[in-house]
Amino acid sequence: MNDSSWGAPPAPAGVWGPDQGPAPAGPGGPLPAGPAYDQHRAQQTAPMPIVPDVPAAGDQEPMSTPPPPPQKKSAGRDLGAAIGVGVGLGAVIIASLFIWKAAFVGVITVAVVVGLWELTTRLQERKAIKAPLVPLAVGGAAMVVAGYVRGAEGAWVAMALTALAVLVWRMTEPPEGYLKDVTAGVFAAFYVPFLATFVSMMLTADDGPERVLTFLLLTVVSDTGAYAIGWRFGKHKLAPRISPGKTREGLLGAVTFAMAAGALCMELLIDDGTWWQGLLLGLAVAASATLGDLGESMIKRDLGIKDMGTLLPGHGGIMDRLDSLLPTAPVVWLLLVVFVGSG
Repeated sequence: MNDSSWGAPPAPAGVWGPDQGPAPAGPGGPLPAGPAYDQHRAQQTAPMPIVPDVPAAGDQEPMSTPPPPPQKKSAGRDLGAAIGVGVGLGAVIIASLFIWKAAFVGVITVAVVVGLWELTTRLQERKAIKAPLVPLAVGGAAMVVAGYVRGAEGAWVAMALTALAVLVWRMTEPPEGYLKDVTAGVFAAFYVPFLATFVSMMLTADDGPERVLTFLLLTVVSDTGAYAIGWRFGKHKLAPRISPGKTREGLLGAVTFAMAAGALCMELLIDDGTWWQGLLLGLAVAASATLGDLGESMIKRDLGIKDMGTLLPGHGGIMDRLDSLLPTAPVVWLLLVVFVGSG
């Protein structure tokens, strides 16, 4: 999610903010910022016009300048494009998930490779860190497939081999910057493909498509609840130094929406699931999705960028959609195994 998705959007250019000092005071308190303030000040300082002694036709009262219309809150992004892209992605995911499991593994693999490309590209552009993309992409795809075919053991082996490949691949270049490059490469391997492997591991259960659908629904509902409640009622910042747009009210919305959706999903989609398990699952998803969103916001703050990419209109890049999904995948996989078994 973008940083503006949880609360009121940042003030537009020209509006008095916390870094610009207090707005000038007027007779009734601080004057509003922007055009309305300029107009008010101009009315105070401009000389009074000379009105001729000729009465107006019909002794009509002079017309007063109507006050400017109140500004509406902006969602901070192109909602039309965002909704269209979201519906299209949802259709592809649902079709591949329930028609042919292997096709959905391919969807995960493509998302992982594109996400790695976005992350490594931004690291090189902004920090001159050259995390080797080729071993990351090959190893990341192998991780997702290994998790589906061999489970957790296969995923761990693929992760170890990918880390080793990153270390060896970087040896073909000069030693300057070797440590930071391989450190970033191992981090990228864990952050994107390894966490995504838990989605393919969920898929191996008898009710695998339903488990993955529950995981996706709860994460999306958590993000939507945070966005809707934070945008409408958000006033108290959650983590202003990391993501100024997120609010405590938005977090409350995420928890409420996710817990309600979790109770429904566990009752209707998951074999042997119960509503109280869904409440716990929804609470855990809201927490992990929020932490994942803040984690990527921290990375983007360090890199000095707003979005990881521009591939998805209205959303940013693939990584801007995976930020809350990636850390949530192992949480949902583990809780479903605890609640109803591995299937």
